[in-house]
This record gives sequence, C-alpha cells and structure tokens, in this order.
Amino acid sequence: KMTMVKMYAGGVSYIVEGKGFDPEVGRILHADTQAEAGSDMAVKSSLLAALLCCDTTLSKVTDKDTKEERWEPKGNSSEAPIVVAARKVGFSEDVSSEYARVLEIPFSSSRKMMLTVSDVSCRSELCPGGMPIEGGSKYFTVCKGAPNFILDYCSEQLMEDGSVQEMTKDSKDKVLSIVDEYSSMALRVLAIATRSMPKLPFDVDDEDLTTDQKFQACRSGLRLVGLVASIDPDRDGVPESVELARGAGIRVVMITGDYLKTAIAIAHNVKILHKEENEESAAVDCATLRPNDEYLPHDRMDALTSSVRVFARARPEDKLEIVKSLQRQGLVTAMTGDGVNDAPALNQANIGVAMGIQGTEVAKGASDMI
Repeated sequence: KMTMVKMYAGGVSYIVEGKGFDPEVGRILHADTQAEAGSDMAVKSSLLAALLCCDTTLSKVTDKDTKEERWEPKGNSSEAPIVVAARKVGFSEDVSSEYARVLEIPFSSSRKMMLTVSDVSCRSELCPGGMPIEGGSKYFTVCKGAPNFILDYCSEQLMEDGSVQEMTKDSKDKVLSIVDEYSSMALRVLAIATRSMPKLPFDVDDEDLTTDQKFQACRSGLRLVGLVASIDPDRDGVPESVELARGAGIRVVMITGDYLKTAIAIAHNVKILHKEENEESAAVDCATLRPNDEYLPHDRMDALTSSVRVFARARPEDKLEIVKSLQRQGLVTAMTGDGVNDAPALNQANIGVAMGIQGTEVAKGASDMI
C-alpha cells in the first residue's frame, strides 16, 4: 500500500506518520522538532492544493469474508497517499466539492503532470488557516507531477509564514536536493505548484484550442507550494524472482517513469542492481537515449542497451525503442506491461506479457501471455 511518509512544504521538512490507507492513524510532524504540524499553513495548503488535483476517493468498506471494516481508495494509486494525508489534517471527504473544477488536464507521459483549475471566487485564503489568495483572483490552477518538470515552470515559492519568495537558481537547487534525498530512499516524489488567476488565460469560446494549448497557457508563472513523498513497498517475492531469473541466464531490465534516483533505489531493493555495480553505467535517464528529442543512431543505442538495466523517466515510445534495440542484438525479449501506452512494446517483444488483474484490454490484446 503506497503511503506518504515525507513532506516538504513552505521550505520546511515534515514527517508523515501512519501506514496504509487509514486516515485515523498517524500525524504530520516537524522533521526536526517532532512537534505537531497538522495545522501548519504550508502543510494544509499543500495537501488541499494536491487534493484539488486528484480524482481519487477514500471510504470505509466492509470485507465480505471477515466482515471487518477497512479504508479503501478508489482511483489512482499515486493519489491515494495524498487523500489519506489530507484526511489526517482534518479535510473532509467532500472538501473538493466546495471548489468547482472548471478545467482538468489529465496526467500524460509527455506532460509528466496533471493540471486542474478550480473556482476560488470570494476567497481570501485557500482554506481556513491556508495560504493567502491574491485579491481579485477567481481561478486557482494546481499542477501535480514530476518535480523536475514542474520546477521549470515555477517563478516563486511559498514560504512557511505565507510569504512568497522568488524561485532563484539557489532555491531551485535546494528543492532538487530534497527531491534527490527523498528519491534515494526509494520514495516517489510529487511536486505541488499553484497559480491564482483573475480570469482564464485563454479564450473559453475558442473551440479550436487544443488541450495542450490550454495546458501551456495555465502552467506558466507557477508557485511551488510543496513536495509529497510516498513509499511504494516492493511486492513479496520480487527480489527472489529476479535472482531466479538471473540464475537462469535472463537479464532483468527495469523501464520506469520514476525519477532516476528513485529508480536506482528501487532497483537495489529488488536486486536488479547490486551494491558493487557502477550506477552511472547500469542506470540511465531515458533522455540519454534521445538527445534533442531524436533517438541515437542504432550502434550507439545498442551499445547503451547492451549493458544498462535501469531506464528511468521513460516515455511509452522509449519502451518500444529499447525492445527493438535488444532484438537487433539477437536477444529474445519478454516485455511486461498493463497500460494502453505499453501496447506497442508488448506487441513488438518476442513475448508480450500483460498483467491479468490491472492490465487494460488493449494491453492484453497486444500480448502473448496474460
């Protein structure tokens, strides 16, 4: 069960207690003093802003077999920790309904973030005890996603006392150092950034506007509010399965959208990488495969894929190119996947393996095994 364990909000580090999806267990504490921090302005603002950019819900259900009640999220697994943490600091199940959503741009592997715009008319603060909202603001944009992408669009940062500071190179480097710290602990990190607007920055009556054009209009001039970091525990038996595959002469390769340091830490946990290995040669950011958005020539691509076992920040098309490269080397490839975007790589692989429970019908249709 993915669980939030760290936060960085308003320039301050926090610890999130608890485990699993129960919002009634655990508190949010200052990392340095261990003092209760659930009512801190930056904490409440970060979690509510993140919640306004979520589609996941949390409710109690009764187990059919044991008749015991348990908390269960419905929606995206990466959003569940946000919903749980928001409930821990007192936000109600339906708090998002108080902020009418006027625009939603879903997460995509190219955008690396989700964006929503909500109505905050007549509000002077985001919530009681939350960050101030500039006078005359009617709309409130929230971006939630990969920190390195979101930070590129941030021009300022919310501070602990509610003030705002310019996002300088030094302050950006400090935030990225926090991201690196969390990622090296195998935590999945999301950045939360906001923007208050008196009106929508595009013509709502223009039917020719694309989703990407609306996205580009809303994502500029963002204010970093915080980072949330969650642990996604390894499934039982994965390290043993990797070792068995290696013993059988199978090279296990991980292709993930995760940040590079997160991917490396997870790869070590599940035995895809060993401590004595050179991480710089065994793990790469997929941007290395496509400098200037053009894939490397076949010989250089094949030289990379022949030894690399961890590919981070991957796009769906990267998976396909990696499979093709391995096949050019005369290798038999088996690719696992569950999403619609995995279908081309699943179809290209010698053995496409779709997940039986979480796999989409498109992924299953493109695969040889389920």
